[in-house]
Amino acid sequence: MPDLFTLIYIRRKQVLLIVLISLAIATGIVLMMPSQYLASTTALPANPVATDKASVFNNNIRDLYSSLGESGDLDKIVGTGQLDTIYLSASDQFELATHYKIQGNNAAVSRRKAAAALKKNSRVTKSEYNELLVQVWDTDKNLTPQLANALMEKLAAIHQDLLNQSNQTIIKSLDEGQQKLQASMDSIRIFLHHANITPSQAQQYNDKLTVLQQQLSQYEKLKTEYQLMIDTKPAALLVVDKARASDQPDKPKKLLILLATAVLSFLFAAWLALILERRKARVL
Repeated sequence: MPDLFTLIYIRRKQVLLIVLISLAIATGIVLMMPSQYLASTTALPANPVATDKASVFNNNIRDLYSSLGESGDLDKIVGTGQLDTIYLSASDQFELATHYKIQGNNAAVSRRKAAAALKKNSRVTKSEYNELLVQVWDTDKNLTPQLANALMEKLAAIHQDLLNQSNQTIIKSLDEGQQKLQASMDSIRIFLHHANITPSQAQQYNDKLTVLQQQLSQYEKLKTEYQLMIDTKPAALLVVDKARASDQPDKPKKLLILLATAVLSFLFAAWLALILERRKARVL
């Protein structure tokens, strides 16, 4: 039996025919596949300490911390990117059920299908440089960057709200504390108005009123500081690079597909030629 190279040369017409047929089929499939454009946006996590009142109103504490978060902070955001929340919101914002041509009379089902399609065509990951990377593929090159930027904004908004929740809880507790202090002060004033006590006894109650008033003022100051933290809306993500429209499609990678098809079809043709030659040798 001749060696493999000689065998391929002998059966070169059959090998070439298999390769050409495979390339023709692959070319037809590739040409029918819609071109998809890629848009990417990157961001760095902000330090959660930035939402701590002590770090903002105390210079000594503030100087100890970087404005950027750590890898662990990024992992939480990447985890949120695997949920359906941001995709459902983006589906509503851009009316993706219409864009994806999803048929059906049930709006809720169409919404979920559109969100699932967007999620399938998106990727939220942590890059090798510890940056948050949001990638979106779509057939509309102008819509693609809008979707990527919107997903990043929705991730940032979710985690910004999470960072503010603790401050809102503290303000609620301060409100309740103020109400209790005010109730105590009102009770003392009513008592002083109706009670028949000596001036020295009255002074004791007035001193207590002064202490309660100071506490009330301190509570109000704390509320103002915490409310300022909420109103300033410290960012959870610091966007490094916004997504932009691309002129060249990213998928399908036509040249790579055709090259792989040519190589694989050639190997298949060589293997087939070898099998046929062995069968021929056995017959002889």
